[in-house]
Amino acid sequence: MPVVVVESPAKAKTINKYLGSDYTVLASYGHVRDLPAKNGSVDPEHDFEMTREIANDSRKHVAAIAEALKTDDALILATDPDREGEAISWHLKEALTKRRSIKKTTDVKRVTFNAITKAAVTEAMANPRDIDAPLVEAYLARRALDYLVGFNLSPVLWRKLPGARSAGRVQSVCLRLIVEREMEIEAFKPREYWQVRAQLTTPRGQNYEARLVSYKGSKLDRFDLADATQAEMAVDAVAKRALTVTGVEAKPASRNPSAPFMTSTLQQEASRKFGMGAKVCMSTAQRLYEAGHITYMRTDGIDMAPEAVAQAREAIKDRFGEKYVPGSPRIYKNKAKNAQEAHECIRPTDMTKDAEALKLKDADQRRLYDLIWKRTLACQMEAARLERTTVEIASEDRQVGLRATGQVVLFDGFLRVYEEGRDEPVEDDDKRLPQIMQGEPAGFAKGALQENFDKAAEKTDDVVDSGQGMQRHPGAVLSGDGATLALQSFTQPPPRYTEATLVKRMEELGIGRPSTYASVITTIQDREYVRKEQNRLFPEDKGRIVTIFLLNFFKRYVEYDFTAGLEDELDQVSAGAFDYKDLLAKFWRDFSAAIAETSDLRIAEVLDVLDDALAPQLYPPRDDGSDPRICPKCGQGRLHLKTSRTGGFVGCGNYPECTYTRPIAGEGADGEEKLLGEDAGDEIWLKAGRFGPYVQRGEPTPENKKPPRASLPKKGGAYLPGWDPADMTLEKALTLLTLPRPIGMHPDGGEIVSNLGRFGPYIMHQMPDEPKPVYVNLKNFEDVFEIGMNHAVELLAEKRANPGRGRQAAKALREMGDHPDGGKIAVMEGRFGPYVKWEKVNATLPKDVEPADLTMAQALELIAAKASKGGKKKAAPKKAAAKKPAAKKPAAKKTAARKPAAKKAE
Repeated sequence: MPVVVVESPAKAKTINKYLGSDYTVLASYGHVRDLPAKNGSVDPEHDFEMTREIANDSRKHVAAIAEALKTDDALILATDPDREGEAISWHLKEALTKRRSIKKTTDVKRVTFNAITKAAVTEAMANPRDIDAPLVEAYLARRALDYLVGFNLSPVLWRKLPGARSAGRVQSVCLRLIVEREMEIEAFKPREYWQVRAQLTTPRGQNYEARLVSYKGSKLDRFDLADATQAEMAVDAVAKRALTVTGVEAKPASRNPSAPFMTSTLQQEASRKFGMGAKVCMSTAQRLYEAGHITYMRTDGIDMAPEAVAQAREAIKDRFGEKYVPGSPRIYKNKAKNAQEAHECIRPTDMTKDAEALKLKDADQRRLYDLIWKRTLACQMEAARLERTTVEIASEDRQVGLRATGQVVLFDGFLRVYEEGRDEPVEDDDKRLPQIMQGEPAGFAKGALQENFDKAAEKTDDVVDSGQGMQRHPGAVLSGDGATLALQSFTQPPPRYTEATLVKRMEELGIGRPSTYASVITTIQDREYVRKEQNRLFPEDKGRIVTIFLLNFFKRYVEYDFTAGLEDELDQVSAGAFDYKDLLAKFWRDFSAAIAETSDLRIAEVLDVLDDALAPQLYPPRDDGSDPRICPKCGQGRLHLKTSRTGGFVGCGNYPECTYTRPIAGEGADGEEKLLGEDAGDEIWLKAGRFGPYVQRGEPTPENKKPPRASLPKKGGAYLPGWDPADMTLEKALTLLTLPRPIGMHPDGGEIVSNLGRFGPYIMHQMPDEPKPVYVNLKNFEDVFEIGMNHAVELLAEKRANPGRGRQAAKALREMGDHPDGGKIAVMEGRFGPYVKWEKVNATLPKDVEPADLTMAQALELIAAKASKGGKKKAAPKKAAAKKPAAKKPAAKKTAARKPAAKKAE
């Protein structure tokens, strides 16, 4: 039987179903070979010769394929139809040839299919080809470039910037985007402006809203009403005038559907609509593809196969009727950056089946498939027909003019199925207006905006009567009849990137390709250069330092144009128009010279350069006009940029006499050292330490090297309500510094004490004859300060009577379902926080993921990541040890002893 090799067991299972028992279908489990993670794997001195090794986990899979080839001399390589898939096929052929499993008589074929359906697989088997050498060379060039950058630039970072992890070719440019956006936000100066709106009514009693667009006879620009006084005058001018409708204009309009999904747009829309990260999106799409539900999910193309278009049009007609089918098919074309990756768009393999028909059990798969199915149908539907109405209202003297806009959907067209999401909110102009006639009066809807004013006033008690019957507070002005309202606004800084907008920006700049977006964004988070909060990406201090370092010493290699140009050259390699070794030689010549230039730099020199480059952010002007580089604590030392294992920070030059530090985000940033007040002659400080913020009494002295300290209480990685650093007061700090708190003497001897520990609040007691103390966990944080003697004695007695009670089996918080390889997946409650459990694999949940929000896709990723680090294979050494008595030869022992070293090298 011919041996067919694909990447994953799920894909193998689906294809085996189509091919039947005449074929042996096996999985390679992804890449089988790679460059060893050690210096010298790419040798620029010898024509960029590359050393490759088969990973330990892949040896058994290669052996299984080799074993199958013993009984059949035909090999069909059916890996994915992109650069990575071509490389996997090439690696397999090379590895099997090296171990002599492929002979001169072996018939080796390469087949690709864009969808795992019976028709697509059958057609691919009937049209085999050779391995695409230029596509493999493009993979080799990309892999070598990433290796040369990583293994030569990362050591520079380690030596010059303690705490920096590593640097990558595309990751560094992606990180630069996030850092520069953050610096834009920090440098942004908001500008105040006011907007005036009025709630008007028709003679028929129907209300509508209009905004002020002209004032004192002139067009009103955005910043013309610059403060509350001017806004009050404008409100008064509108409220005292009789208004008339001077014009009503209705214009027909239409909206066409968006193109079908390609990789980047799928990631963007999944992020907008579901908050789904790029990595989760792609792993979910991968499983849908392997199950045969969608076409290949890594693509730059948006065209659809003619038969798919016909099927979509037929499905639209059956579900929604003839009027939703346009007269001719919609054709979508784009200029893909890489023709080798410009496969068909991402679409369902069967247009007639929606998510309900497929009966998908996994919630992420169900949501993503539904998104793809709706977008695909919508792209072949009729346009939506709209009517946009603009109503102009003015006073008789033309001193004030207002405008109302609205939109009516006359025919929903594709909107019946799907509407594309937006990255940022836009002004709402799709409100439906009532019937409004030109020349009719526009009356005021009295009291209609009172609720809006009250809501705006919730954060202040400064509501006053202006003396003209108006209500006013610092953020709003309301007319006496409650129908005209002015609201204070400020210009907003550019928004921080989400994963969706970051992918969009990378695509616009030509950085990366469909197969790299998810891994790039995941890598910079794993290196702790970036953190994700509420779906927004924030640069960490160490990420900012790395970016500024690269911009000053390796600027060319983090330039957007350079990186995009390199991607274009790699595309030329994949098209067979450029030799990949010439590309590597050109890159290495300049890059190695840049590395050599930094070798003699001292850390102090690097920090001085970075200190100057970051000066506008590190030392912004102070309100009192004093020197922003003078230490605010000792008043004498000058502030300088410093580094540590945990990243960069600003510290006083008078260290160790002065211990002032703060984060590089600037004065007032979270974690800045702050004096809370004094107590009994001691200064009480809020400080930021290696393990988070803490409060401290006084400063270290020769007599008191470790002054009293207490960490701010947390649970599950989050601060307890009211105990956030921003909320810290002198009173709260003194409360924390009372810990450990003596509760009293136990009736049987020994003092009972309450305190906070790694696992939360507890009480502790040790009787005179006990070898070690007894600890009892408390349920609530407040109990540390409030628990009394009687309750403490009772809890201790119960613990001594049931000493094993604290060692109960982990509690299941949530049952997730079955793993694809069998076995139940559950979210468990652990001592160190919630974790995912599958068989012997326990994977801790990230701090920003709640157990209730965890998806099956995320759970499988966590399990796979943990298992790849050895989490699932911890029992293996025990089995090997059990077999020791079976008389092994010394040579076998020596081989076994070398295995850990080989694994470490990889």
